[in-house]
Amino acid sequence: MSGTREWLVQRLKDAHAMEEQAETMLNGQLNRLESYPELRERIRLHLDETKGHAARLGTCLERLGEDTSALKDAGGKLLAMAQSLSGVFAGDEVVKGSLASYTFEHMEIASYTILIATAESLGETEIARTCEQNLHEEEAMAEWLQNKLPATTEQFLARSASDSDNAKR
Repeated sequence: MSGTREWLVQRLKDAHAMEEQAETMLNGQLNRLESYPELRERIRLHLDETKGHAARLGTCLERLGEDTSALKDAGGKLLAMAQSLSGVFAGDEVVKGSLASYTFEHMEIASYTILIATAESLGETEIARTCEQNLHEEEAMAEWLQNKLPATTEQFLARSASDSDNAKR
């Protein structure tokens, strides 16, 4: 039983670091998006949700008498900064950013699905409920991105024909 609890703690810490990474990544995108107001607004909204996800995960860890992992959080932020900087050099930054965001959302969905199963196996229903709330918001963002990928791509292609600098962001 203690092994399962240790896995729950480990996965909560990993998820917290994942949300810290997401926050840094979303901030990077938000600061550079200029020509895509609908995408910019949805990213801003999801950034607020992401901050809430991290806070809720911190509360789950406190409930278990644990703390977040500063090392994992820092590593996630560092990785996100590198990803963010790489987008600056892409000629199709908005498209690559949308692809990365959509992919990241699915990693988060899988992580929360695993976390929920782990929490439920320990009878930690409150932690499972918290993770379900985060999961639903991640699923909503993934669905929104999926629905907007064609339009974002079309907007990029139309803009790139006349103004490649504004098209990429």
